[in-house]
Amino acid sequence: MKNLLEINNVVKSYGDFRALNDVSIHIPKGSVYGLLGPNGAGKTSLIRIINQITMPDSGSIILDGEALAPKHTAVIGYMPEERGLYKSMKVGEQALYLAQLKGLSKDEAKKRLKYWFDKFDISAWWGKKIEELSKGMAQQVQFIVTVMHNPKLLIFDEPFSGFDPINAQLIAKEILQLRDEGATIIFSTHRMESVEEMCDEIALIHKSNKILDGKLSDIKRQFRTNTFQVGLHTDHPKEVEAKLKESFEVFPADFKLLGNELTLNVKLGENNSANELLSFLTNRGQVQHFVELIPSANDIFIQAVNKNN
Repeated sequence: MKNLLEINNVVKSYGDFRALNDVSIHIPKGSVYGLLGPNGAGKTSLIRIINQITMPDSGSIILDGEALAPKHTAVIGYMPEERGLYKSMKVGEQALYLAQLKGLSKDEAKKRLKYWFDKFDISAWWGKKIEELSKGMAQQVQFIVTVMHNPKLLIFDEPFSGFDPINAQLIAKEILQLRDEGATIIFSTHRMESVEEMCDEIALIHKSNKILDGKLSDIKRQFRTNTFQVGLHTDHPKEVEAKLKESFEVFPADFKLLGNELTLNVKLGENNSANELLSFLTNRGQVQHFVELIPSANDIFIQAVNKNN
């Protein structure tokens, strides 16, 4: 898959502080790319450089085969964590103004805004001031003005902040729909459950350095521990557990089943297979639960950051 955005060896310092240290990230076209990291890691500095709010000290950025240039602001949509709407302006006139800044004619802007306002069922907000809206309502308006010019590249910084679960799911659905229609999306968040749901690839930045990147599925494979949750109905739980420990690493489990099953976490050794473990269990009782513990994005985040510390 061809990359829409290539960030190559970017360095950025503010005085004596190095915000980004030789960071390289390649973002495929038509993907949702998770840009992750603790507070102060360097994510915001990188986003500001992509938006040409600041410039890198060194390195290069290629957007769709061209060196990043001022003209590319027209094909980028950016929804910052700190929202940028003018509170005293009316929703409609502000949306029209921002659309025309992105190069749309007034008539085209009205047409596109009508589509989005009807889609979100918020046409009644057109004449209201932003300060009259709730935070979640203002967030919906901010989302619309971010995407209405059909940008190639969309950057969402904590896009679900301020949304209730229903509206967060609505925005998530729209982001995935935009990806399916061809947009490339950078998704920066601390909500790891959103990363699991939405991201095709991720990069993790910590202390100004990229410490991890790639397809989320590949990274999960790298962090897997070959550990299984098992639940077994048996008349001899102590004997089964003792026998298990002769061939496998066995740990207490923190999950519960409906009955009084023996529940354990079992880690395979180098010479073991999942089939061997399952065969062992089926010969000693009725298997009620057998699931590999796949590391979550949250587990990976914590492990990678702690290791880097």
